[in-house]
Amino acid sequence: MDFKDILTKRYSVRKFQDVPVKNSDAGSILEAGRNAPTAGNKQPQRIIVVSKKEGLSKIDACTPCRFGAPLVLIVCYDKTASWVRKFDGENSGLVDASIAACQMMFRAWELGVGSTWVMHFDPQILRKNFNLSESLIPAALLVMGYTAPDASPADMHWLRNPIEKIASFEE
Repeated sequence: MDFKDILTKRYSVRKFQDVPVKNSDAGSILEAGRNAPTAGNKQPQRIIVVSKKEGLSKIDACTPCRFGAPLVLIVCYDKTASWVRKFDGENSGLVDASIAACQMMFRAWELGVGSTWVMHFDPQILRKNFNLSESLIPAALLVMGYTAPDASPADMHWLRNPIEKIASFEE
């Protein structure tokens, strides 16, 4: 599978097989997140791997969007480790964590592991359930697993705005 196929064929999977993700696949996915580019190469992304029943129950307590996935990656960033833009104090952590999350989703798809980027979660419950320090900011949940044979993309998945709507070309 080439990168263009990954970009055009990947979709948010909301139905998974009841099979654990192989350790080798999970490790390869995490490696993709580790190798993500970050501002100043500060590498503030922090990923909490959740695959045991007790941990998955903690995820279920903060979101209805696990969709039965057997693996959840809590993608965070350490705000004390992120690069900060000197002009306005903007912290790069959210962007850095997002780049890592994208790379992990693309690698997962290449390995045959489906995923969904979940933003619909209660961060206070997540913080409490996983005892996150004040400096650790949860950016997203990546729910993952092997795609169920009857899974399909959401109805609107293939709708895309034209380039002219999302990009402007300045002289």
